[in-house]
Amino acid sequence: MLSATPSPPLSPRSPRNIHFQFTRPPAESLELKPLPPRTPFLEDGESPYPQLPLQRTVSSVVSVNKELERQLVRKFDRLILPMLMLVYLLGYLDRSNLGNARIMGLPQDILNGDPTGVQYALINSAFYFAYITLQFPATVIGKKFSQNFWLGVAATGWGFCCAMQALSYNFANMFVARFLVGLFESMFSPNISLYFTYFFTRQEIGARLGTWFSCASLAGAFGGLIAYGVQHVNSRVDNWRLLFIIEGFPAVIVGLLCIKILPDRPDTATWLNEDERQLAVMRMSRGGLKEKPRTINMRHVWAAIWDWKIYVYGASYFGANVAASALAAFLPTIISDLGYEGAQAQLFSVPPYVVAAAVLIITMPFSDRLQSRGIPMTVAGLLGGTGFLLLVVQENLHVKYLATFMISTSVYTSIGLAISWFPYNMGSESKRAAGIPLFQAIGQCGSVLGSNLYPNADAPRYFRGFGVSCGMLYMTGFGALLMTAYYRYENARRDRLYGYADRNAAVDTTELADEAHDFRYTV
Repeated sequence: MLSATPSPPLSPRSPRNIHFQFTRPPAESLELKPLPPRTPFLEDGESPYPQLPLQRTVSSVVSVNKELERQLVRKFDRLILPMLMLVYLLGYLDRSNLGNARIMGLPQDILNGDPTGVQYALINSAFYFAYITLQFPATVIGKKFSQNFWLGVAATGWGFCCAMQALSYNFANMFVARFLVGLFESMFSPNISLYFTYFFTRQEIGARLGTWFSCASLAGAFGGLIAYGVQHVNSRVDNWRLLFIIEGFPAVIVGLLCIKILPDRPDTATWLNEDERQLAVMRMSRGGLKEKPRTINMRHVWAAIWDWKIYVYGASYFGANVAASALAAFLPTIISDLGYEGAQAQLFSVPPYVVAAAVLIITMPFSDRLQSRGIPMTVAGLLGGTGFLLLVVQENLHVKYLATFMISTSVYTSIGLAISWFPYNMGSESKRAAGIPLFQAIGQCGSVLGSNLYPNADAPRYFRGFGVSCGMLYMTGFGALLMTAYYRYENARRDRLYGYADRNAAVDTTELADEAHDFRYTV
């Protein structure tokens, strides 16, 4: 018979890994017996298939006092979440205020009227040129720095550059200013998804990221209200210049507060006691071990670059961002072309964003509870695609305005689900640090496309822009459905081969990231 003897632990990081050494007795004493049937519930160190290499969880299920854990999470919710929401609200205001400035007269003042709309489209795209090309190195390099410092510098930088747009007097000035806003935002948004995984588990992150991302739609609402107010100000300064100043400088102040208030990681939070810090670190080992701060596993970085799943995610995110950028840059113009003028168009752009924020905040906790991201994202993509279809085929202004609600709800729900779904399916911090910006860079290419789909020559029907955006959101829904089917298949395959893996067990992902035998994907 085959015999097996446990060897000493492989390393201090994996004290319960077991290495088996097999010895074969003489042939005449070998007695063949059938293998016992596999059971889906395994003890530590037990393999469902003795002939397969053994890989088990590095520890038993991570068990903590639930009440103490709830108190700890509430502390994170009270400090980290509001601060990041405020920063993102200001960031999205600074990103999307160009659409409001357009109908305040910016093209007439510095672009010689821009009769074709090409110059405005290029200025709007300048943000995304920087954001797309720089976020991958910015996120990987940012992992080497204290996260509160990195995020704070990013917010301070884009706020200052946004305010400096008020000094633009020609196309070149505005293009450079928008490029710099994109540069600093590339340091922020991808790092946020990574930063949240330091504090919240996969059962918690959806509601938090959804609440955080709702600030994008709230920024659209506040942006419309602020623009409505600024447009009624009588000043020697052009109203659009005043808008950039009012929305830019608050981000500078809040960015400095981030450096002072936000922690780098749970184990360095000065407002937690020692027991709370230990609890915060221990509970985050569920589903994968944490890496040492400010380190990068280059093997996982390359694994992210070659992972086909990132590119499918990116294609879905691409579709959502085509619609999102169109909504941010052109919703006031679209509403104006529907029959509402000037300040009234600014005001009517508010309700679609408010409804989108409410739906997102309601959807994400249910997604957490069900641990399901793909199906809600599929439904959202189909809803938004249908909204753009209505804009193409309908003449009734009320139906068209209703379609903007469908589109805004779809866009923000799809993106909120995508950014909460993607990070934990990477398996390790280094793979997330590379995968998140790569996924977002692919997706933000859609923002460049969306920014160039609505030339003035197509007004007021914009058949081309609405038609392409419709197809892109349908693609988003299909991509989410495809990934859901794959993850269900892969989880079932691993359960069949390696046995049932408890989602609350600490899985050693330091070598294989999400390819570890006991790692299971969120569907």
